[in-house]
Amino acid sequence: MLERLFGLKAQGTDVRTEVLAGVTTFMTMAYIVVVNPAILGEAGMPVAAVAAATCLAAGFGSILMGLIANYPLALAPGMGLNAYFTYTVVKGMGVPWEVALGCVFLSGVAFLVLTLVGVRQMIVAAIPKPLFSAVAAGVGLFIAFIGLKEAGIIVASPATTVALGDLTTPTAAVAILGLVLIAVLQAWRVKGAILIGILLAAAAGWALGLAKIAPRTSSLADLTATAFKMDVAGAFHLQGGMALAMLEIVFVFLFVDLFDNVGTLVAVTKKAGLQAPDGSIPRLNRILLADSAATMVGAAAGTSTVVSYIESASGVTAGGRTGLTAVVVGLLFLVTLFFAPLVQAIPAAATAPALILVGALMVGSLVDVDWADPTVAIPAFLTLITIPLTFSIANGLAFGITSYAALRLLTGKIGKGDWLLLILAALFVVRFVYLAKG
Repeated sequence: MLERLFGLKAQGTDVRTEVLAGVTTFMTMAYIVVVNPAILGEAGMPVAAVAAATCLAAGFGSILMGLIANYPLALAPGMGLNAYFTYTVVKGMGVPWEVALGCVFLSGVAFLVLTLVGVRQMIVAAIPKPLFSAVAAGVGLFIAFIGLKEAGIIVASPATTVALGDLTTPTAAVAILGLVLIAVLQAWRVKGAILIGILLAAAAGWALGLAKIAPRTSSLADLTATAFKMDVAGAFHLQGGMALAMLEIVFVFLFVDLFDNVGTLVAVTKKAGLQAPDGSIPRLNRILLADSAATMVGAAAGTSTVVSYIESASGVTAGGRTGLTAVVVGLLFLVTLFFAPLVQAIPAAATAPALILVGALMVGSLVDVDWADPTVAIPAFLTLITIPLTFSIANGLAFGITSYAALRLLTGKIGKGDWLLLILAALFVVRFVYLAKG
């Protein structure tokens, strides 16, 4: 049955190898079960429910990816988009988390429609590839900045905006311990380094009284606190300036999800040798359909946008070549669901190091930017720097796309095929004007 479903022999693999690859991928991305609830909890969402929703969305998305697309790609709520959900949409714009979940659901629907009608290819072609790398790195800096803030390593300062915090506090000390542990484990290439580091730092936090261990019986009932709480109608009924904000929120969820997936797909399929001779990715629409369905299910369960995880590359390195790897990851996430409420006992100081180091890994994408070409380097830098400093992925995208289009236009490099790029840039200019008047 497994041979019929996944074509193991054709890909030069077997059940044992695929299962091992699935376990490897799961171990490298299981930290999301702890980190995602910690971030969305800041938006006022019930932590135990978000943890359960995270497991459910990751389980559903990964299994669906394996079954319909037959790729060793695992899915889970995306880092960066969860921070955008909490700090920009809910805390920054004042949008209730239920309405924000409605926007996530709408972005999933939009992604599904764009995939079905083929518009996705046009959007991907319109955006310069270096901006993919800049957005990923900018989101990495955004995540790392939040982690440093949560750790108490960076604090607010009226004189200098930010300053170094008191590193002798229990919170900062535990966070630094976690940073060292995870960094060393990653240097030794220990599988599950981030999760192990979080748990060891959490133990130190418990010893210092930063959080209490209060285990209780796990139940699917925990999910009821967020399941089907999304307010799609509320998203459509945002009044005044918030109506435009809703469009922006949906656009960012959609846009970042789209390009995050493209980057992950290219990297993982290339590493696995699964690309076609011309560099294209077979069954691409099936991959994107699985992703959009997972996002809608995730929003209904109570979590932010679901994306393909670059950590899938670890499973590919372990020999994973088919969808069976993704199915194994999904099953492990579903088993983890029954232990999800225990994440409430993890102190923020223990999860902060994961944010910092995941952010650091994301910055590595900058190697793909041609820094010697000003028409590429300047938009990439503006994208990179404005995302963390304005606490907004949307601002980074706006600066990057607008400046790239302007430089292409003013240097005579614009072509007929850039019409969609110019439209996107014009829309961002209108957005800047609107924000200035607001």
